[in-house]
Amino acid sequence: MAQLDETEVTGSFYLGSSLENTGNAGNLWYDAEKGYLVYTYHGTLSWSSGGNLGTARIALAGAGTQDAGLAFGGSTPPAVTVLSCTEEYNGSTWSTSSPGLSNARVCLAGAGTQNAGLAFGGGVPAITYLTEEYNGATWASGGSLGTSRNGLGGAGTQNVGLAFGGSTPTIVGCTEEYNGSTWTSCSALGTARAFHGGAGTQNAGLAFGGGAPTTLNTTEEITRPVLICNP
Repeated sequence: MAQLDETEVTGSFYLGSSLENTGNAGNLWYDAEKGYLVYTYHGTLSWSSGGNLGTARIALAGAGTQDAGLAFGGSTPPAVTVLSCTEEYNGSTWSTSSPGLSNARVCLAGAGTQNAGLAFGGGVPAITYLTEEYNGATWASGGSLGTSRNGLGGAGTQNVGLAFGGSTPTIVGCTEEYNGSTWTSCSALGTARAFHGGAGTQNAGLAFGGGAPTTLNTTEEITRPVLICNP
């Protein structure tokens, strides 16, 4: 059993069912290696309502985190107005950032953070290779994709991005890496697909779902081998 040794605890706290970390919710224990108290809380995952977008839309892209989100592009059916509108989320409300994307577009991909976002591909309405970078206030042109496409997937960051799959309109599996200025081709998806999901990083990316043209449930992972050279 872990023990508290020369540790002063102030304030009120609830002591759980165990003084050791059994992985159960409600456990409080002293981590001797780290040197502090640790409380385990495993709540049930659930969705709850957040703040509404200022502009209702479909086929948009996003980036960032739950408390610092970024939404850009898309369209407003049924009139199908293609949008450049960009909004930032602070964990409760969305606010419009002006100006928006330099090129309004739909079915694009996004990556990065609220202060360093990346938007690439999509339709304007013609399929495009355009890339734009966001600095927290404005969008600026970045390096062009090698393959123009919409319905592609994205992952990574503004300086270490990943683009994969999409429609040219032929459904493709091509993958490109972004270094903050240029895109270069790398290993293609095993199954060409479009309008799929993407997540992860450039060296540990995830592609899932989409159409090829039938609807897919398959997932693919991309990893970069680590090369170790011994003297």
